[in-house]
Amino acid sequence: MTAPRSLGVRFTILALVACGFAAVSASLAAAPPAGGKGAKPAPADKKALIERGKYLTTIMGCNDCHTPGTFAGAPDFSRQLSGTEYGWQGPWGVTFASNLTPDPESGLGYWSEDEIVKAFRSGVKNDGKPVMPPMPWQDFSVLNDADAHAIATYLMSLPPVQHKVPDDLPPGQGYSGATIAFPPPSKWDTPPAPPADAGKK
Repeated sequence: MTAPRSLGVRFTILALVACGFAAVSASLAAAPPAGGKGAKPAPADKKALIERGKYLTTIMGCNDCHTPGTFAGAPDFSRQLSGTEYGWQGPWGVTFASNLTPDPESGLGYWSEDEIVKAFRSGVKNDGKPVMPPMPWQDFSVLNDADAHAIATYLMSLPPVQHKVPDDLPPGQGYSGATIAFPPPSKWDTPPAPPADAGKK
């Protein structure tokens, strides 16, 4: 009569162990991912972020200036956002649309996403140089955090393209390549001169 009781005890122990494993598995499944706040987004979340960034850079006209061929009516998306060699000529001198791909030598490869967002917000690059016209950073400075970081994430996801755009030129120095020239502003569009005592204490 002892064998059936022993067998019953064994089944009871096995059942308890199985319940224990089930409880641990459920607990692990419900637990938040390691890393807590600031942890890298899950692949599905990052994919959505990249898609959001792609959408924003498209409707904000980033390809117009930064993707070769756009002004010729045939944007080359195999070199998307890799910068162009059109010179934007105006009172500020001659400037060029930068390479926004994550190429380490000629693009944003050594920038962090936070540095990209900071450039949007402040109009200052990570090397301390100003973001020059016609880049409308003043418009982008009002992007909310989610959209600004979505754009930065998208830019860093692009295939890197090695393309060094020409260096900016100061006013009065010509450029031999193709230029898009802004004429001197009319009286209405001329910004007011700062007060003579501006910057003085």
